[in-house]
Amino acid sequence: MQGSPAAGDCVYTPEGEPAKPADPPPAEAETTGTATATLKMTEGDVVITLDRAKTPCTVNSFESLIAQDYYTDTKCHRLVDSGIFVLQCGDPTGTGSGGPGYTYDDELSGQEVYGPGTVAMANAGPGTNGSQFFLVYEDSPLPPQYTVFGQMDEKSIGVVARMAAEGQDGSSQAGGGKPNNPAEIKSVTVG
Repeated sequence: MQGSPAAGDCVYTPEGEPAKPADPPPAEAETTGTATATLKMTEGDVVITLDRAKTPCTVNSFESLIAQDYYTDTKCHRLVDSGIFVLQCGDPTGTGSGGPGYTYDDELSGQEVYGPGTVAMANAGPGTNGSQFFLVYEDSPLPPQYTVFGQMDEKSIGVVARMAAEGQDGSSQAGGGKPNNPAEIKSVTVG
């Protein structure tokens, strides 16, 4: 789906079993302004400004999962530290295959770029967004197919970069691997 839907246009389609109990968010999403999410992580807080105006369905889902403690006590399962520079989180199983039990469409303009501080949805192709997202800590040349729904502040980029500096184990066939740092999300708050 190109562009942002109108309020009430979010469709969350049931898909598989949730990795951790979670209910789909309401179909009606806020479509103006921003919100702030704080991930309390192993190396410090990661503060993200969420863009409700550009990506209402994505932010709606993210906030719903936060309210259900979906991300609490989960480890970021993949670090890529060559070519692209991302820490991927949001799968409570830690395998890279877990999701919330639903999927939803992309919210893309076709102009997405993934510079330092970008927060975007990970996916397995068009319309497969779920709970997994990635934190970009250095400029990463990716195609514009990942919904950008937030931006980390400068201090938070440093927190992610410190975790990334410890390297990864090379175990992912898609590139990178499990972070050597625990890279755990202890809790998440919005506000």
